[in-house]
Amino acid sequence: MSKRNWLPEILYEASGDDTLSSNIPFIPIPSGEEMPILLYIFESRDTGEYEPGPEGEDLPVTEMELHQYADMAVLKNQLDLETYDKVRICLDLEPMKSAVDKGRDITNNIRQNLGQPIELKQGTQFHLKPVGSIKEV
Repeated sequence: MSKRNWLPEILYEASGDDTLSSNIPFIPIPSGEEMPILLYIFESRDTGEYEPGPEGEDLPVTEMELHQYADMAVLKNQLDLETYDKVRICLDLEPMKSAVDKGRDITNNIRQNLGQPIELKQGTQFHLKPVGSIKEV
């Protein structure tokens, strides 16, 4: 397959509580192809107006607006941190440092509940017993 001729197809899993992607669409990538770094998607919106079709039937009039969606991993690898954070903030995301700190806190809560070492902000580890395993004396 030629990369120029391959068109990505956006799919959704069947609805259900135990789906892999939790209603997030996915793109199956054929062998030899790569995930697109930029997607173009048309927004289609009914105007509420109608126009005559080829046989005189009423056809709804729609407005089409082109949108572009970029791969954040590509932006992260190609931009300096300050510029990347500006992009994240424009998209209503937190700056990387804040997001990483919050992610570490969530992971540490899980690790603590499992009795695994937690990671401190400096990259060191500290071992805590699982929550609920300490008996009062």
